[in-house]
Amino acid sequence: MKRSPADRARHRSPRGHWWLFGAIAVLITVGLILAGRPVLVVGGGTVAAQKAAELLHCGATVTVVAPEIDPALRADDRVTCEARPYRSGEVAGYRFAVAATDDPAVNQAVYDDGEAAGVWVNAADDPARCSATLPSRVRRGSLLVTVSTQGRSPALAVHLRRRLEQEIGPEYALLLDLLAEARDRIRAAGGSTEGLDWQGAIESGMLEEIRADRIHGAEELLRTCLPSSSA
Repeated sequence: MKRSPADRARHRSPRGHWWLFGAIAVLITVGLILAGRPVLVVGGGTVAAQKAAELLHCGATVTVVAPEIDPALRADDRVTCEARPYRSGEVAGYRFAVAATDDPAVNQAVYDDGEAAGVWVNAADDPARCSATLPSRVRRGSLLVTVSTQGRSPALAVHLRRRLEQEIGPEYALLLDLLAEARDRIRAAGGSTEGLDWQGAIESGMLEEIRADRIHGAEELLRTCLPSSSA
């Protein structure tokens, strides 16, 4: 069968990872909305528990499958635990899956089944068996900042995440709330949020006011930076 130019430009490594022009395929950052959607975690150890906790934080409906399951997972009534081996093809019943076992054959089966069913799969610390990665994360309320090395150095991703945690404190969550509330008010009044000096507002000293617990001062700076008709 004749291959297209795109097919000829890329090949698949023996372990299943996509390569493009001899380099690891470039990732695109996508925020999955998993609230209320079924997610499968294959594995029942500490890593699986960490992955399940993050998925639960996002509102996913989590099922954990493994012959042995961490007691902490069993104790969480938000998680459906099934103490058994992974069944071939069962990934197809989920929107997203995580393979977090210490058995490469099981992780490979989960990945292969995901590829066949069109389900995104993340394999913990195994980029060759990932169709989706879970980057290091810093959360401040609705603010989410991620760091990814495309699986090449999780240690560096953690290092950068820790630096960001020091730089981006809880005041950023409140700053985001103030900006979002102002934006909602403008839109509710029929105004446009485009072309307003949002950057000027952010750089006006609002963060310093919030850090000093002077929220009204931050709100006043925001109003000063926006046209009176938009305040």
